[in-house]
Amino acid sequence: MGLVSLPVFVEAPLVRLAPSLCLVLSVLWLSLARLWRSPYGSLTWGFALTWLCGSVYWGWLRWQPEVHLPIEALALPWALWGMTQPSHRIGAWFYLGSLLGTGITDFYFWVNDLFPHWQSMMVHETDLGMVRLVLSRALEAVQSLRGVLWAALLSLLLLSITYACGRSPKLHHWVFGGAVLGTLLVDVLFGLSALSQ
Repeated sequence: MGLVSLPVFVEAPLVRLAPSLCLVLSVLWLSLARLWRSPYGSLTWGFALTWLCGSVYWGWLRWQPEVHLPIEALALPWALWGMTQPSHRIGAWFYLGSLLGTGITDFYFWVNDLFPHWQSMMVHETDLGMVRLVLSRALEAVQSLRGVLWAALLSLLLLSITYACGRSPKLHHWVFGGAVLGTLLVDVLFGLSALSQ
């Protein structure tokens, strides 16, 4: 959960102030991954891929929700390569689990027509009054029957994936399931935070 929430709660705010710094930090994470032995080095490598893609999106493209998933998937070729390498397998599965969770979250936003609200919040992010107004409109969609049903269905899907991975004897499957579960927990925290506004 910690490695999933770090890019969300630390990188996303930091990258708005200093996107170039976040790119430099990606190099630092990759350097640490080379120094540390597996499984920690491998996990750090996968985390670095997630951090790098997040830096690009949240630093320069956050106003365009429709390109969020493609940008987050930029490191997919390296992750697919990493799946074939014992030294990188755990990190590759961490990145893929995070990417799957991101894709399901983005699907929820798309199917409930929340992309315009996302875009508006990014455009008006410094205007707290406008952000609250946009957030209240988005919550209407989330709290509708359609929004609740999709949230329940997709949550069950994420929990089922996590459960299946937890039954595997392989560590990289546990890491994948943990990344998927971490995404769900972050989404729940965001939802509770939005409801408390």
